[in-house]
Amino acid sequence: MSEQHEMLQLSSDPKNVARVEPFVESVFEEYHLSPDIYGNILISLTEAVNNAIIHGNNNDSTKSVVVKYKKLKGQMAFLISDEGPGFDHQNLPDPTAPENLLKIGGRGVFLMKQLSDRVSFYDEGRTVEITFNLNC
Repeated sequence: MSEQHEMLQLSSDPKNVARVEPFVESVFEEYHLSPDIYGNILISLTEAVNNAIIHGNNNDSTKSVVVKYKKLKGQMAFLISDEGPGFDHQNLPDPTAPENLLKIGGRGVFLMKQLSDRVSFYDEGRTVEITFNLNC
């Protein structure tokens, strides 16, 4: 059985991305998670929140980004939601393609997928769920 917690609600101001790290630290302290996955979780959540603020909510500070998490058996899942129009997560440019290597940006979802064990999109792309195996 999972328990879901709402931990963080941010207005869509890019400076609020800095609030992700203390949030991740509090989750690690609460659940005594292995430091081996700290960097992967921090980078993935930072990318997801950044995408939600910039691309989802278009830096509109009247809109919110909500970060929730749920502890599952052997896993931790984070859900990041925005109030934007959504997007087609299946048609993103490949950041490893030669024509995209020098472009600034466009690597957030790629990084999330590389650093986590599963990335799922819901509500037409307005919510991303990033799951990490805890190996405990």
